[in-house]
This record gives sequence, C-alpha cells and structure tokens, in this order.
Amino acid sequence: MQYIIKNQENLAHPHTLVMLHGTGGNEYDMLPIAEMVDAKASVISVKGTVMENGMSRFFRRLSMHQFDEKDLVERTHELNQFVLDTIMENKLKQDKIVAIGYSNGANIAASSLYHTNELFNAAILFHPKVPLRNIDLPDLTGKQVFIGAGTGDPYASEEEINELQETLEQAGAEVTVFWHDKGHSLTSEELEAAIQWYQSL
Repeated sequence: MQYIIKNQENLAHPHTLVMLHGTGGNEYDMLPIAEMVDAKASVISVKGTVMENGMSRFFRRLSMHQFDEKDLVERTHELNQFVLDTIMENKLKQDKIVAIGYSNGANIAASSLYHTNELFNAAILFHPKVPLRNIDLPDLTGKQVFIGAGTGDPYASEEEINELQETLEQAGAEVTVFWHDKGHSLTSEELEAAIQWYQSL
C-alpha cells in the first residue's frame, strides 16, 4: 500500500490518526484534515489499492450503491493488518488509534469496527454507509464514533446513517451524529464539530 507517515518522532503524544480518503483520492488528500484535527498526533495516511475507472478506492463495488462484500471483507482484513504492521515497524503510539475516513474511506473504517475491537479506539466517519449486514459485531464497549452526515446525501441516506448508528450502539459503541444540509459534501461546520468531539477523547 502507498502511504505517508507524519510526526512519527512525536512519541510524547498518545494519539495516532489513520487517514482514509474517498473515491478518487490519494494518500495526500486527508493530510490537511489530520493537521486540523490534531497537529501533534502521529499520522498514517493510506491510499486505496483498488482502481475504479482510474480512481483509487479501498474496495470494489458492484454498482454505485452495492458493495462487493467479499472484496470488502478481504480488504478490511488487509487494511487492519497493514495498519498494525506499520504502527509496529515505525514504533508509533498505540494509546489511542483513531480512524478518520471520508465516504469510501469511512466505509472501510466502519467495516474495521464491524470486524474487530482490537485496532481502532475511536473513529470519525464522514458520510459513511452501512458496510455489511447480517454479521455479528464484536463488543465495541468503550469505542467512540463520530458520524458526519448530510440530509439529501445521494450516497449515504438518512436511513443508512440511522441504521449504522443503531448497529454500532447495539454493539456497545458511543456514537455521536452531526447533521448538515449540504448532502455528501464535507462542510467546515461538520469538520469543526468533529474536531470538538475529538478533543473530548
């Protein structure tokens, strides 16, 4: 996987951020957000390895609204192992590992939470969908999740957001949802709400 590491020398700071871009993005796209969220945290910013019409993604989809679930599960385990290996190899802090993803990146971060409680302590999910259904989630007690959502979002509907929130909460996670009226856009108000939420971790 292509990736960027920042602030790996700042071992006094307890947080490591794992940045996951949206469709068509790359390992550079989420760095400004990482800087705004926590300029002192170690950062691993990852580029998805799947190509769709020349655009990078973290997993395949069968149509605009249908994920390739088999590929999603495989890529989720692949990403989880990559993050663990990268943290160990670079001696990054593991006190609190926070996933921050937008759209496709938020979906694979959510899928990670659906599969294991041993990697991410918290997650900021901007405009996610329900990654998978009909699976048993691990015990997410103590995990904290922020979801940024937009009314009228053509990709992440209100029903999807509500279902994702309910599923995570049923598994024990503490979930905060911030709504705005700008659809699938990542707004400054949404980002500020996420930053304030992060500061309370």
